[in-house]
Amino acid sequence: MYIVPTMFRVLLHREKMDSTLESMKDGEATVGGGVEDVYGEDRATEDQLVTPWTVSVASGYTLLRDPRHNKGLAFTERERDSHYLRGLLPPAVSTQELQERKLMQSIRNYEVPLHKYVAMMELEERNERLFYKLLIDNVEELLPVVYTPTVGEACQKYGSIFKRPQGLYISMKEKGKILEVLKNWPERSIQVIVVTDGERILGLGDLGCQGMGIPVGKLALYTALGGVRPSACLPITIDVGTNNQKLLDDEFYIGLKQKRTTGKEYYELLEEFMSAVKQNYGEKVLVQFEDFANHNAFELLAKYRNTHLVFNDDIQGTASVVLAGLVASLKLLGGSLADHTFLFLGAGEAGTGIAELIALEISTKTNIPVEETRKKIWLVDSKGLIVSSRKESLQHFKQPWAHEHEPLTTLLDAVKAIKPSVLIGTSGVGQTFTKDVIEALAAVNERPLIMALSNPTSQAECTAEQAYTWTKGKAIFSSGSPFDPYEYDGKLFIPGQANNAYIFPGLGFGLVISGAIRVHDEMLLAASEALANQVTQEHYDKGMIYPPLTNIRKISANIAAKVAEKAYDLGLATRLPRPTDLLKYAESCMYTPNYRSYR
Repeated sequence: MYIVPTMFRVLLHREKMDSTLESMKDGEATVGGGVEDVYGEDRATEDQLVTPWTVSVASGYTLLRDPRHNKGLAFTERERDSHYLRGLLPPAVSTQELQERKLMQSIRNYEVPLHKYVAMMELEERNERLFYKLLIDNVEELLPVVYTPTVGEACQKYGSIFKRPQGLYISMKEKGKILEVLKNWPERSIQVIVVTDGERILGLGDLGCQGMGIPVGKLALYTALGGVRPSACLPITIDVGTNNQKLLDDEFYIGLKQKRTTGKEYYELLEEFMSAVKQNYGEKVLVQFEDFANHNAFELLAKYRNTHLVFNDDIQGTASVVLAGLVASLKLLGGSLADHTFLFLGAGEAGTGIAELIALEISTKTNIPVEETRKKIWLVDSKGLIVSSRKESLQHFKQPWAHEHEPLTTLLDAVKAIKPSVLIGTSGVGQTFTKDVIEALAAVNERPLIMALSNPTSQAECTAEQAYTWTKGKAIFSSGSPFDPYEYDGKLFIPGQANNAYIFPGLGFGLVISGAIRVHDEMLLAASEALANQVTQEHYDKGMIYPPLTNIRKISANIAAKVAEKAYDLGLATRLPRPTDLLKYAESCMYTPNYRSYR
């Protein structure tokens, strides 16, 4: 298939150009040599306004600088003639595969992960298809580079490594003008928006405007892992200031240098944003809330889930991927979810979101009211076990988990009293699953399931090595960030990674291909079960409760098909008629990054 790259050989302001050509014929010289300075560029001062888009030069030079169409040395001889590229490239003609091998060799030469991240981002800015080809073909190696854990460090240093804007920045300065700002984005057919206000980036806290690394990284995965077209993705950072004094004092900080706007003014800005998004892009654009602080995350999800197509990855995505791991682990643990007791360290967005989805899944399978199934799930926060005597002082999202029990102040006391079979960490605090805690868990379980989910790696509640060693090889272990395989007593254990990247790309893609107008909890359950079904006996034999990420495109297609099926069943899909084979339809809709041939 041949396509014509857009935006090339356009000639604007013909009279000006004709004038330039006349100057060239007459040979009118300037002080610096060359022809007459028709546009005043040499004479312009800082006080003199210059229109930057006055001239559009008919040249392949522009094509080489358009990341969507650039192929570098992979332009064929015929394409070099057709698109005025002769002399602008070295004579060698490459293939995409050869370019990929060369770049992977270059990236592997970097020892510092942040340098690899910068190299990948620079590649995305100059050759979009090659960037996604690399990411898809080397997903296990590059996912930790463009996503957690490296993206956390990138956000911390975003001001220093910032070179070229990616996505839209909407600050308090744009209040009352957000619709105009959205119209500044060149693409009109947006299907997925990932938006953050930077207040709770991973386990790193308030990074303000520098949180943009998260929406950019998430949307790269929507394309590479889920198949959503890059042009249909829009990363957005809402900058309302930061309470991080270190950033406020940093001369290179790229955001608003003010304390965070809160309360009525904050929610008015978000209301204007959500209204403008729907007005500009329609009912079916998916808005994914990312890394908002607890108090805003729950409020925004509750406010907009019945009026917009919204999804909170920290609450719902994390819950769905953890539930998938729990369902898959039943093959190793035995019994059903209802037979197990769950103890969480951490009662924020992730913890309560996971707990609620587990309770909902048990309720769905047993027909027991969710109010009852919640009693199998216990949460520990910074003040100890959440119990009914604390209910009056608890935030509203913690109150459903306040069960009857004597107050306990430490995690170790809670493990000894509750005797859970599953221990889940969402605290954002590293090394909180101590040796005493793990040994107490192993004392009451033949196969304890330990999920240390906090990101990045430095914030994990324990390491894979600690989990396997302290349980004498009995543990089934999973984490939020990757850990290397570990050998204990002659047996090789492969830690699972409860990575949201398993769920949100496929979930979002399923919503897009079905034209869904709302996200329903049943879609999250469908996504979890679809992921759990991808775990084979071969994986179980290695202690794995998640499939390898190398199969992620196939996994995402299966998840998308199940989510789309649920959207149609619930009457929430608008893309009609319904495809007869949703899996084949999902696979056929997925973006592929192979180079196109140009006329």
